[in-house]
Amino acid sequence: MSSQEDGAAEQDPETKLSDSTSTETDATGGAIITVTIGATVPTGFEHTAAEEVKEKIGVDVRISKDRGRIYFPITTDKLFQVHLLRSVDNLFVVVEEYDHYQFKESKEETLAELQELASKLPWTNALEVWKLNGTLKKRKVHRRGGNVTKVKPNSETIDATVADTEEQELPEAGEGQTKAETPPDMEASMQDSEDTAPKAKVIKFRVTCNRAGDKHSFSSNEAARDFGGAVQEFFQWKADMTKFDIEVLLNIHNEEVVIGIALTEESLHKRNISHFGPTTLRPTLCYGMLRLCKPQASDIILDPMCGTGTIPLEGAIEFPSSFYIAGDNNDMAVNRTVNNTRHIQKRRADMGSVSGLPIDTVRWDLCNLPIKTSSVDIIITDMPFGKRMGSKKKNWDLYPSCLREMARVCRPGSGKAVLLTQDKKCFAKALSRMGGLWRKMHTVWVNVGGLHAGVYLLKRTGAVFGQTPEDVYESRGTVHTHEKGDKKDDEELS
Repeated sequence: MSSQEDGAAEQDPETKLSDSTSTETDATGGAIITVTIGATVPTGFEHTAAEEVKEKIGVDVRISKDRGRIYFPITTDKLFQVHLLRSVDNLFVVVEEYDHYQFKESKEETLAELQELASKLPWTNALEVWKLNGTLKKRKVHRRGGNVTKVKPNSETIDATVADTEEQELPEAGEGQTKAETPPDMEASMQDSEDTAPKAKVIKFRVTCNRAGDKHSFSSNEAARDFGGAVQEFFQWKADMTKFDIEVLLNIHNEEVVIGIALTEESLHKRNISHFGPTTLRPTLCYGMLRLCKPQASDIILDPMCGTGTIPLEGAIEFPSSFYIAGDNNDMAVNRTVNNTRHIQKRRADMGSVSGLPIDTVRWDLCNLPIKTSSVDIIITDMPFGKRMGSKKKNWDLYPSCLREMARVCRPGSGKAVLLTQDKKCFAKALSRMGGLWRKMHTVWVNVGGLHAGVYLLKRTGAVFGQTPEDVYESRGTVHTHEKGDKKDDEELS
């Protein structure tokens, strides 16, 4: 972190893309430099994302005060590794960050200071990483096709996107990333034209401001407008809020200010799904849930309410040594899961990888699963919130029934369940009625589409199903008995 007074000296715009602070070179002949990468992750799973970065890249991670963001250093020769992370939504390279930025009291002074800041920032390394990132995306076998976009001469607008304070969603610029999407044969012809007419290629950009905090005298729109205008004047880039080459990020969280350049065109959380449903869960969140239960080789993992299949598909890709059973009582949901599975298999086959996935899909009744008692190692699912699907009223009957059926099929003593729900009151009540079949181990609070939800890690106790105190509970009544209960009640609930 640097303080506000540590601003870098002003640089010559013409030398920004050629300066280097390292004498090492990578495989492409460019200098190896160390930069800080920022990543947006599902809120609540920052520590899970930090563990993945440490495990796969081997560097320490700093978790931001602004929930849903992490930062870590990386050298440019290992830049490709950040795109392989499963827990991150969006990536950006940090230009500069200020831990305690002292904003001026008046709006005019603050905005004027932001304009001055644009010409003092150390852009060189971040722009080098942006260029390298573009070449990495060109090397991918699987990429979207696209046409060369034409520069609009009259587009002079700076776009300010006011993002959710807990979750950043970068724009889906399908046509905007001309450098990353140009086919190789067209790229060669473009290079020839650039040699003869250097001004034909104009870099287009936009500024996105994400601001959180109530003590600022300015709005996100005003900050993006003034800062973006200064960036445009400094680099002589052309502003374009939809078909841009570079997205400059201005992240402000109370006194913390981070300026960065986006490395992802669209959120990485859309990587697995081609057929979406009304409540499709983000694969990045699914990955966090899967890491909570730590799948082991040969584990049988069950998702009894699979929806579009995001959880079992993410598991089958990242933890392929386990076997996944996905099921739902809705025909459309089952079909979506099957289609998404086929989509991934075809993509893997096209890339020359093994196309098979350890996953099977079934249509079933959640409260009467066609699965043998004590045969499942892990149950992981997204339970109905009672908002878009089902209702809060129905959850009061559904939650106890499904928790009991999950307890029946889960292995006593070693089985686990990771359950996501926003209906916290109903879930807590249903769990209390399980009579010792489940023990709550940990809760992660997450943001799901603006809703405050909980991911509950449960441990299946060693209690034998059908012989615990909850078996004397009358499933359709409201009366508890503390006696042993008669055999008839036991038989009805078992």
